[in-house]
Amino acid sequence: MGNLKQEIENLIALEQEGDYWDFKREWYDKQHLPNLLHDIISMANNLANRDCYIIIGVDEENDFDFKDVLGDPNRKNTQKLVDFLKNKKFAGDMRPIVHVETIEYARSCIDIIVIKNSNKTPFYLKEAYKGVFANQIYTRIQDTNTPLNSSADIDKIEWLWKKRFGLIQTPIERIESFLEEPNAWVNGPNGEMQKYYKRFPEYTLVYDDAADGRDGYTYYLFSQYKSRPYWKDIKVYYHQTLLIEVDGVALNGGVYMTPCPDIDGICFNEYYSWDIPYRYMVKGSFKYKLSEFLYHNEWSYEAKIARDNFFSVILIFETELEKDSFIDYVICNWEERDKYKDSIHIASIPEMKGYNVNVFKKEYENALILKLMLHDFRRERGLS
Repeated sequence: MGNLKQEIENLIALEQEGDYWDFKREWYDKQHLPNLLHDIISMANNLANRDCYIIIGVDEENDFDFKDVLGDPNRKNTQKLVDFLKNKKFAGDMRPIVHVETIEYARSCIDIIVIKNSNKTPFYLKEAYKGVFANQIYTRIQDTNTPLNSSADIDKIEWLWKKRFGLIQTPIERIESFLEEPNAWVNGPNGEMQKYYKRFPEYTLVYDDAADGRDGYTYYLFSQYKSRPYWKDIKVYYHQTLLIEVDGVALNGGVYMTPCPDIDGICFNEYYSWDIPYRYMVKGSFKYKLSEFLYHNEWSYEAKIARDNFFSVILIFETELEKDSFIDYVICNWEERDKYKDSIHIASIPEMKGYNVNVFKKEYENALILKLMLHDFRRERGLS
């Protein structure tokens, strides 16, 4: 998703609405909940083919002045918004995916309803809700939603159906949507190390032993009963064209295959050297989708245990913005890290020739502390 805060600041600076963003002075009260539903559906069916934003706390009718949302009695968090949509009768039971982010801007807090880009379009109701009609397809053109009593033009509706069927996507975008259907993939003639998508067999997934012969260790391997690494190259092809290649690892003796997590670090000094390196994945990213695909495609009880142990020592973020906000939180609260030490258990890491085992132990300890801090970070913000 990139840096959402910077993107929202740029949109506010434009002082106008657009085809994927809208400004609201305050949260929708009970009387205007149909407008909330209409706005979300229109944004979810956007023609910009991207995430959309309803930015709450910006008054476009008053020179785009700010109104702090912290005291808004109608304010909703992600769970309340998801529950609101869950109770509406959507066609095919497919609902827009939404979450709420809060950012500080000009000494005010503003909320952003993020409506995730989806290939499940068009979204529409099968039963009316307080003036939001059933079987009407709403979208957004420039800064205007389709009126409540109308449906989008036929060419816009056709485009939304084409999006659902993958007819407007690039090969890379299509592969991401295909990964959401693990049961639609079958093994190739050489076994599970090669898979193809049975509806479009020109899309293939291949993994093999790492070509560079890497054989080193990293701390998260010791979360497994068998820590010996089996490093892999995971490649996605369209016909003979290599679309994506990522590093992978087969954990716990090979029972669970996953892409390797990303690596980043936390800095406490002005020189931008990492004081605390950490491993992570972001939900919605290609790596996370691939991780979910491999798990569900090759599910076993042993794989579940290996995956749970793996996820216990890497950070899983909901969004890139959550990641950025959490790192700020860690920087401010790291001096309190010792209070978590009684709640963690570091796996046994044997002495190994050529390795400084104390580095592995420290990285493992930091990973467990960061996991607990992430839980507290979410709890303090009402997210868990």
